Amino acid sequence: MKALVYHGPGEKSWEEVPDPVILKPTDAIVKIDTTTICGTDLHILKGDVPAVTPGRILGHEGVGTITEVGSAVTDLAVGDHVIISCVSACGKCDFCKRGVYSHCRADEGAPGIGWIFGHLIDGTQAEYVRVPFAETSLYRVPTGVPDELAVLISDILPTGHEIGVRYGAVSPGDVVAVVGAGPVGLAAMATAGLYGPSRVIAIDTDANRVEQAKRFGATDGVVATDADWKEQVFAMTDGLGVDVAIEAVGIPATWDMSLDIVRPAGHVANVGVHGAPVSFHLEDKWIANLTITTGLVNTDTSPMLIKLLAQGKLDVAGFVSHHFALGDILSAYDTFSRAAETKALKVILTA
Repeated sequence: MKALVYHGPGEKSWEEVPDPVILKPTDAIVKIDTTTICGTDLHILKGDVPAVTPGRILGHEGVGTITEVGSAVTDLAVGDHVIISCVSACGKCDFCKRGVYSHCRADEGAPGIGWIFGHLIDGTQAEYVRVPFAETSLYRVPTGVPDELAVLISDILPTGHEIGVRYGAVSPGDVVAVVGAGPVGLAAMATAGLYGPSRVIAIDTDANRVEQAKRFGATDGVVATDADWKEQVFAMTDGLGVDVAIEAVGIPATWDMSLDIVRPAGHVANVGVHGAPVSFHLEDKWIANLTITTGLVNTDTSPMLIKLLAQGKLDVAGFVSHHFALGDILSAYDTFSRAAETKALKVILTA
């Protein structure tokens, strides 16, 4: 089969690799129908995720059709059309029983890490993928939901919702700022609306993304290159700062911005994947009664989000900005990596 293979920082190729095979009774083999590229993939290519070693097939999002199942798989069958979760869960270990699937202790990839696709095992930017723990890591696609929307359940919708909105404890009437209006930031804005905030402020250096964010739940926008960007935010919050700041980029500058605009007793929810150290001035912030959260998505809210998507309660069709054939994945990466120029949000690749 063909797959997108990582060859070290800055190096990747679309090449022939062996087809995946069933290794354990709980596995399934899925033929990829639709996949996409995540900001985390760009972090990997920058060298920010050293656990990803040369030779790894990238990708952790996808929708496809089951072509083979292991002997222990009874709830899924060949021919089922499924969403592949970015986090794999055995469903049996202590962490899984607590719903903390992101730290599944099963011996697949590395015990204690649920994000294994395109990280510790071969991923979904390929014609076929082996899916461990199929019954607890795959979801059937509801009738009437197109693949390009279903694939958003793989990662960005649960990530924005769980790590941004839920960890940020967004509540009715809150003022929420999302720093970074890329796909995962937009997902946080779209799902924040489920909790009744009074304002959702999109902050980004890209004026186009700030404007586009208003299609996905943002009530206000601030262009971060404006000299008075911080004053603009405080003017929307009676001078106090936001109740919740969601960091959705993963660089020191946006971490600092989030801390700069949160009010006393507020929440800072870090969603971004950081590849460099950041500073936290505890000598200034110890008195601020802040709650700061970090996390890798558990995908425990995926079934709920699937229901909302199937009922038209999440208007996320506009997330998809570009379409490519799977074989044109190198062009798709080029487009996605130059989002400020290409106005890319989510790029979709279809087999």
